[in-house]
Amino acid sequence: MFEIIYIENQLIDHPKVLEILKKYPNSEIKKINKVEDVFGRVKKPYLQKRTNLNLFLGEKKGQLVKLAPPAYGLSGEPHYYFVHAYNCIYECNYCYLQGYFHSPDIVLYLNHEEIALEIKKVAVDYHAKNPEHIVWFHAGEYSDSLALTSLSGELNHYFKLFRELSNCNLELRTKSVNIKELLKEEPLSNIITSFSLSPAHRIKSNDLKTPPLKSRLEAIRELNAKGFPIGIHFDPIIHDEQFIESYEELADLLLEHIPANKIRYISLGVVRFTKEVYQKVQRNYPESDLLAQEFVRSFDNKIRYNRPMRLWMLQKVKQQLVDRGIPEERIYLCMEDTELDPMNKTND
Repeated sequence: MFEIIYIENQLIDHPKVLEILKKYPNSEIKKINKVEDVFGRVKKPYLQKRTNLNLFLGEKKGQLVKLAPPAYGLSGEPHYYFVHAYNCIYECNYCYLQGYFHSPDIVLYLNHEEIALEIKKVAVDYHAKNPEHIVWFHAGEYSDSLALTSLSGELNHYFKLFRELSNCNLELRTKSVNIKELLKEEPLSNIITSFSLSPAHRIKSNDLKTPPLKSRLEAIRELNAKGFPIGIHFDPIIHDEQFIESYEELADLLLEHIPANKIRYISLGVVRFTKEVYQKVQRNYPESDLLAQEFVRSFDNKIRYNRPMRLWMLQKVKQQLVDRGIPEERIYLCMEDTELDPMNKTND
């Protein structure tokens, strides 16, 4: 899977590094001072991930926990994210990572104890001023939270941490069905595994190399049966001629695999791009039906459907969910203008 494995010098004898190297005996090994000295220094095309990937093993430095942008999670509560990996083994053709880094290579950071200490500090500092709030932490901002856990092995660190932080929640965002490592842990009410779902035909067209809808739904069923809290993301929502029918079917299929009262929340978000990512989509996937859509520059300078279109799409899907028993207060709009007033006189 990995042609070259780059390892920071101080980690060469790290138990996790030695374990990973045993799994890839044919990979070339190169020692480096820092991940940043090599990763992304020479631009590597995003689609090169189809034929050649390298792996970087290092320690994350700098700010380890960051405040999440507005509308990142349920409103009224503070949200932070932390980074333990860069890039993803999947190839979603709308993914912002194709325009974010200069390389699709995988980076795994191994200093989880240090990251955990920073999470704890942020939580303690926040609760000193706001003891009544639940503080949210999110994994998977620059990677999939479960796809490589059999390799990276970090879940146990965070289950130990959040067992102590009962007034905090951890969200593991994923499209993976790699739940093997997760099932080794005892479920915690404050660690939510949230699955991104789309209609089956959209997964086939857009979520390249990801598990199909059926497999994701089976993973949801198994985790719920064993007591793991579940969140859902209908994101990105993409319009096509089957839009209404396909989201009705998706909602029905979801509720065949998990009862409505067992879903902690569902986020809704339409497909969106920065200008740079949209240009990469045009270059990498010129035949994609995404490029046949009508987009405009939106309220946050990202490229989206126009405001009336977004309002209609989001309200339609939300109503489908409410009609099937999902409480309205458990549904939120992700990375969206929370006002979404069609009478608002803006450029979009």
